[in-house]
Amino acid sequence: MPVRFTLNGKSAVSGAPPDTALLWVIREELKLSGTRFGCGAGLCGACMVHVDGRRAFSCQTAVSQVEGRSVPTIEGLSPDGMHPVQRAWLAERVPQCGYCQSGQIMSAAALLSENPHPTREQIVDYMNTNICRCGTYPRIVRAIERAVREG
Repeated sequence: MPVRFTLNGKSAVSGAPPDTALLWVIREELKLSGTRFGCGAGLCGACMVHVDGRRAFSCQTAVSQVEGRSVPTIEGLSPDGMHPVQRAWLAERVPQCGYCQSGQIMSAAALLSENPHPTREQIVDYMNTNICRCGTYPRIVRAIERAVREG
């Protein structure tokens, strides 16, 4: 039975088995490569997407769980790539290797959607679901603080 959902504002249909990880549907079936595979266990955050406005580990979300729901990925966060978090990411020169960045940005955008004026402690707490092997955490925090200030 096909699963129908909205992906980045457009209708999407997946014929994958219902227990297939959303990550693989997005990457392999729907050919969007911005959402990354990191650990496959919901521990690193590289696969972060939003489901109905809340962040979700796409490696741990079965495609059947998004039936009728809205799923933005990094490609759909902003039509022109200039979401406040994306602008702040560039201004603060956050990426080093860049592998985790789409998941980091999706988490940061979810945070600011839920809490438009987080404290530094709240930022650090919320972002602890995302791992950056290059250790750019100070830049990540500064970028989120900048996004809050500059909107």
